[in-house]
Amino acid sequence: MNYRITILCENSVGPLLSALGEHGFSALIEPSEGDPVLFDTGQGSTLLHNARVMKKNLSAVSSVVISHGHYDHTGGLLPLLQECGPKEVFGHSDIFAPRFRVKDNGDYIPIGIPQNRETLEKAGATFNLGDSFRELSPGIFLTGEVPRRTSFETGDRGLYRDCSGNLRDVTLDDQSLVLDSSRGLVVILGCCHSGLVNTLEHITETTSRRDFYAVIGGTHLGFCEARQIEQTIAAIKKMGIKKLAAGHCTGFAASARLSHELPNAFHPANVGYMLEC
Repeated sequence: MNYRITILCENSVGPLLSALGEHGFSALIEPSEGDPVLFDTGQGSTLLHNARVMKKNLSAVSSVVISHGHYDHTGGLLPLLQECGPKEVFGHSDIFAPRFRVKDNGDYIPIGIPQNRETLEKAGATFNLGDSFRELSPGIFLTGEVPRRTSFETGDRGLYRDCSGNLRDVTLDDQSLVLDSSRGLVVILGCCHSGLVNTLEHITETTSRRDFYAVIGGTHLGFCEARQIEQTIAAIKKMGIKKLAAGHCTGFAASARLSHELPNAFHPANVGYMLEC
């Protein structure tokens, strides 16, 4: 199977006239056979606009995958449903859990899905939620819940299930998409709260394959400790990834390190980035 992957929402914009950026992520996957799949929906301010700029027909999308239940990946779902009609929405059973970022001074920001499940269902969403690795359509897989096994991928420590900062949120609903392409496995990340190495090792364990052609999306290294960045780079340098298109929550400093350490593989995954595989 061949695929065209296009970044529709991201923090920054490539050399594309009239497209807009926002803190968020969304990627359109167009297989050579079957309907296109939308992975995440951004915050909601840019998805439909950028799709029109890039002449992408989101009405043809029948399936939407939600990587995890944060506003910057789910805010565009309601506008999408309202403009483009009903969709089957795949995700983890935990995506509607309450989510907060709590600052050191005690201030907090709600960061969960902006709408409740009932509102989205009334707008045309049919939720298909599950926690295990599964095939969504021929050649397209969802990782399910990713086991946390590395000692160094400690994640973002500012996320909580309550606004008082007592119940830490480890984002167990974090999932990634896997494409079985003609060039090897292509992995599309939302924020990769599970850790990039944990995610890739989980895919290898589940599929018995290690032929990673490309990894695209947010790595969340911009919110992690320096030790995690260093050990993640050391681990992925051994994996033979041909293309690493990172963006969104990867952050400038981590992106610069990745570009320096993996100069032949690294690409900034901004709005308009496209990969054919």
